[in-house]
Amino acid sequence: MKILYFDCFAGISGDMTVGAFLDLGVPLSYLKEELARLPIPLSGYSLAAEETCRRGIRAAKFHVHVTADQPHRHYADIAEMIEQSSLAAEVKEKAGRIFLRLAEAEAKVHAVELGRVHFHEVGALDSIIDIVATALSLQYLGIEELYASALPLGSGYVETAHGKLPVPAPATAELLRGIPVHSELGAGERVTPTGAAILATLCSGFGAPPPFTVTEMGNGAGDRDFPDTPNILRVMLGEKTAPLPGDEILVLETHIDDMNPEILGFLMERILAAGALDVAFAALQMKKNRPGVRVTVLSPPALQETLARMLLTETSAIGVRRYPATRLKLHRSLEERDTSLGRVQVKVIHDGAALLRVVPEFEECRKIAEAHGISLQDVYRIIERETSAT
Repeated sequence: MKILYFDCFAGISGDMTVGAFLDLGVPLSYLKEELARLPIPLSGYSLAAEETCRRGIRAAKFHVHVTADQPHRHYADIAEMIEQSSLAAEVKEKAGRIFLRLAEAEAKVHAVELGRVHFHEVGALDSIIDIVATALSLQYLGIEELYASALPLGSGYVETAHGKLPVPAPATAELLRGIPVHSELGAGERVTPTGAAILATLCSGFGAPPPFTVTEMGNGAGDRDFPDTPNILRVMLGEKTAPLPGDEILVLETHIDDMNPEILGFLMERILAAGALDVAFAALQMKKNRPGVRVTVLSPPALQETLARMLLTETSAIGVRRYPATRLKLHRSLEERDTSLGRVQVKVIHDGAALLRVVPEFEECRKIAEAHGISLQDVYRIIERETSAT
């Protein structure tokens, strides 16, 4: 699965987002051609991009040059503009959802009906282009899931059509509901309403990225230079790694230094037969310089009381420690395979769809070694060689 991670260490805006996509490899010519499908006169604007630096780090800067007066637009006007365009259905859907999320935030903040939300900065032509270009870029790159880091709040004030407003601006603050934020950066508007709307609408999760393999990266520059960090949005493109399956278990543990060690072998057999996932012994040097043994049992939650009681009744222990653990594991199954030594049972281990290894079962190998009069090591080698290729 192809995913995109927004590393918003300096924040995010609409032009930073498009700049990052351009740096990632989305052609500006493609965006120009597709954006021409919007019912907006081409004489009213032009698009450009350049390579720039922010505090010594290279990035792409995206520009929208407005060349003619543009009308103020309400949400209903913008929604109709997107719907009436000849853009692909997927692009219309994403861009429409972003503007809807933005309009809902503005309507709540300014206490107006959704359709009558009057966009100022956000509804300007450059913001319409930023949002539609974002949807186009995601389609071009084939992104299936998006994730983002926690966002910097910023501080201070920003000049708007409503006058001087606190940072984050009210609509931005509304869009940040449910998104992790931090105050590690200094003054200035670090997250714009457009940037917040893109992430709030499209991201599947925030914070640390899911396991994935990074294949490409792109940097998009903002307009300003801040003294504390490069004003850059970094995006990482990659393939999502399937998480390892896992389950919840209990670890039972006790230390023993005053028991006949012959009993330990019997104890292991009893506990495994009772349903323990695993049992292990480890040598210890205990108090009064006595040699001892740590007994560790991995227990399914439902059997913890039964197995703990067995430790207390089958050994000299008078206490058992218990703590929860999460077990990550590979998929494994027992299968029968044909070999030159006959049909044998092996353990087949996968990571997702990838076969990792085939492991011969000890009891099977022991019986074959005895029956054929060959060494156990040779049996292992023959079975591993002949079953791993099947």
